[in-house]
Amino acid sequence: MFKSIPAMAVTLIAAFTIFLSPVPGSAANSGFTFGLLMVGPANDHGWSQAHFEAGKEIEKNIPGTRMIYIDKVNPADRPGVTVPFLVDDLVSKGAKLIIGNSDDMKDGIREAAMLHPKVKFIHISGDDAKNPDSPANLSNLMGRMEYGQMMAGFAAAMSSKTGKIGYLGPLINDETKRLAASCFLGARYAWTEVLKKDAADLTFKVSWIGFWFNIPGVTSDPTQVAKNFFDSGIDVVISGIDTTEALIVANQKKKEGADVVAIPYDFLGACDTAPEACLGVPYFNWVPGYTHFIKAAIRNDWKKEWLWLGPKWSDMNNTKVSSIGFKNGMALSPDASKALTAFVTGLGDNSISLFSGPLNYQDKSVFLKKDEKATDEQIWNLPQLLEGMQGASK
Repeated sequence: MFKSIPAMAVTLIAAFTIFLSPVPGSAANSGFTFGLLMVGPANDHGWSQAHFEAGKEIEKNIPGTRMIYIDKVNPADRPGVTVPFLVDDLVSKGAKLIIGNSDDMKDGIREAAMLHPKVKFIHISGDDAKNPDSPANLSNLMGRMEYGQMMAGFAAAMSSKTGKIGYLGPLINDETKRLAASCFLGARYAWTEVLKKDAADLTFKVSWIGFWFNIPGVTSDPTQVAKNFFDSGIDVVISGIDTTEALIVANQKKKEGADVVAIPYDFLGACDTAPEACLGVPYFNWVPGYTHFIKAAIRNDWKKEWLWLGPKWSDMNNTKVSSIGFKNGMALSPDASKALTAFVTGLGDNSISLFSGPLNYQDKSVFLKKDEKATDEQIWNLPQLLEGMQGASK
């Protein structure tokens, strides 16, 4: 994505707007400006809005900071515009640190980091920092949403009347496979260990749309995919995409009399779109990670790091300290909520470890032998979906 700069790129600056936040006091002259590149719109009720609101919190909590940002950084909304080109403009406006919030920006962020060695870069979801030959000014940050999606899968299975769960996935890569697999493992645990039902009676179907959100004419329409799920007898749809179509469709079906619910993704406020149809939402909180890196840059003690931050188990929904949370929704029953609380406790104290053997890949080859636990690297680079999951692995 965004690998080359077209000859006419210099004329494209008028085609997009860089938004400047209000700057208190003398921050405009002596403070710290950071730039944010978002793959989707800043108000998507999902992935990009979670990043945007974290940036606004940084402005409130770290004196002298200001955020400048560009949203809709994707080939459909900004055809021909490259990440290095956008970075050049942010740097010209004073950005000393730049965050690229999509895996798709990996090549462009790496190139920009090499072109601007005095500027610090954070790439979300990548792992360049693990490579000793990567630029010293490039770090990686990601949340351990695997836990959040385990909770989503658990809540889905506890709430399903049919034992049929749909997973609305974006594109296929290692990240999306491990998150879909995490949902499945959480659902299977609830189904077999809590509800004491046969694993063979649980259906978990994954449908990929082809990108993080709908691009007409390019991706599958997530609204139609969600409708197809519900029309096929699935009664709970878990979303892994950046936007809330699954929840909106569930709400429409509910109004028509169907006993269906959904779980959105990414953003703390996602259930607000249709609260009565929402079981809850696993969400990213980027404030702790952003704070870590921005303070390091301000103090001039930056170092190249790869951070994969999880929940603060003792206070999971405290957005000052926990990078992953789960907010229960109105549609989650009291019994399911109580079971979910016990499940979260087990995840936190390691008495429940779902990436443990025996586990097979979708092609029935061995992933983990009996009593073997997956390493971070094995989870991060998950090559296939797991046995028991329906859907494509590549």
